[in-house]
Amino acid sequence: MATKRPHTPSSIPTHPSSSSKPTPTPTPPPPPQPPLKQKMALGFRSLVDGARKALTPLSGGTPASQQEPASARSLFAATDAAVDGEACLHDCDSCHVAYPRGFKIDEADVLYGHVKGWSTHLLVATGKTDWVRDVEDEKGSVMQALGRCPQKPANGRLMLSASNIPVPDSHAHDDAERYAAPTTVLLLPAFRLVDNVTPAAVPTLVSRFIDASPTNASPLAPVTLPERIPLSLSPDPTTTSENNGPPPSASDLLSRPCPHAALILLCSQKTRDARCGQSAPLLRKELERHLRPLGLFRDLDDERPGGVGVYFISHVGGHKYSANMMVYRRPDAFGVDDVQRALHEQQSGGGDLKPVPQTKRVVEVKPVDAEGGEEEEDSSDVGAGQCIWLARVKPEDCENIIKYTVLQGKVVKPDTQLRGGFDRSKGLMSW
Repeated sequence: MATKRPHTPSSIPTHPSSSSKPTPTPTPPPPPQPPLKQKMALGFRSLVDGARKALTPLSGGTPASQQEPASARSLFAATDAAVDGEACLHDCDSCHVAYPRGFKIDEADVLYGHVKGWSTHLLVATGKTDWVRDVEDEKGSVMQALGRCPQKPANGRLMLSASNIPVPDSHAHDDAERYAAPTTVLLLPAFRLVDNVTPAAVPTLVSRFIDASPTNASPLAPVTLPERIPLSLSPDPTTTSENNGPPPSASDLLSRPCPHAALILLCSQKTRDARCGQSAPLLRKELERHLRPLGLFRDLDDERPGGVGVYFISHVGGHKYSANMMVYRRPDAFGVDDVQRALHEQQSGGGDLKPVPQTKRVVEVKPVDAEGGEEEEDSSDVGAGQCIWLARVKPEDCENIIKYTVLQGKVVKPDTQLRGGFDRSKGLMSW
């Protein structure tokens, strides 16, 4: 039997009155207030950040924000039993996965609005689930090359994450051998994979892909990025095709759309915090249990169009609020964003809401540009529309996170689990 947890309604109900005065507009509940200890820490950090900004000129394409951070309720819709059905009031009652007994986290702090803003997010495939404390210290890796590259992204702060996405050469025996081979990166919010990336190719990756990609603040528009950037200056003329130009070289940077409709990213870096090493595999197991019946689970080697990719990543901050989970979604990723579950269940006799299969995106390849790259414009692929960053996620939360957050872009427990994020269709961010 499910345990009903307290639910804060999104509005205060009004009662009929004999007065002829108009009914007042319902007001949302006030946001939770941080405890004194958190207030003091936030005040000190604000002073330090203000002093740093005053003394240090903006660099690396990190422009000052021109708008106030969005409130949690305006950024993402919260579930409401009247609209979403009674199930949103209950944690999963069939979940038998639990964290270890000693798994303790901070339950007092207010989470929303305290993540450091970012413009783009790069996941580097390493095939590993744990890394050295700072991934930029992974010797010989693309992460290290990005950390040392003097050319910083011109379009804002880049969040860099190592990931367990498989490397093309899966037969490497050690890190030195693994990092010496070309790898793949996933660029967000563009939802674009770039193959054949090496440390030496990082400056080109930054200038031709990251700088040209949409950011979290960009309006929704078709993603236009190079399909191929030749890195070899002198291709063998004997391999040139008369009709199509030189064929791709093994050293060319090749990009392609990410096939997933949504991504769930889980921090698994136990060298930063043992709780992340414990929580990530347990959450992945529970997420898979709920995604597979919907036909949406995608494992590390499954690139069927649509579905939800579940990946482990390195430190993102806030480990005392474990488990951290980032959900990137394409706009109306499963065709059910605007469906009212309560009404659907009533009309279907209690039938559950099923995701709508998305049509395969058509890619139009443009002619080779002046700098030697082939420009690609996808008339329907606009990348991620949202990123919803949650924390304090437990295995029993996974069912509703799939039903409401992944499928519909709503937040079930905004007051206790929402850390921040963005919505490009609204032009809103939490920072």
